[in-house]
Amino acid sequence: MAVPTVPAVEKRKLTLGHSPDPDDAFMFYGLAKGLVDDGGYEFEHILQDIQTLNERASRGELDITAISIHAYAHVCDQYALLLSGASMGDGYGPMLVARGKFSRQEIASLRIAVPGTMTSAFLALQLWLERPGERIDYTVVPFDE
Repeated sequence: MAVPTVPAVEKRKLTLGHSPDPDDAFMFYGLAKGLVDDGGYEFEHILQDIQTLNERASRGELDITAISIHAYAHVCDQYALLLSGASMGDGYGPMLVARGKFSRQEIASLRIAVPGTMTSAFLALQLWLERPGERIDYTVVPFDE
């Protein structure tokens, strides 16, 4: 009696975008190292800065991705928030740094480097200065520069 062979089931590959920052590295470590059940999926880990991930999400390029909560408002028709895995800094960022002391009013008149226009940092800056982005003199500088 011959036993029929079962064809190997190919795992579905999903792109998984996240930053190389410590909080994301911690969240995805088990999956990246094969320490948790992958549920029958294969994951391609794509490590990029958060602004790049925000932009890629706005174009729908990734199956699963970390993004700024600010960016989520722009992509909520394409992506759903997971039940777990979110992180938000409390007491460690975003930060505004300068070469000297400035008042809020003085800061509002200065050119400010931001990590991206869809980042939580830029949203926090707009809220703190009480003005929309188009009324802020800013330049986008990658987070690691």
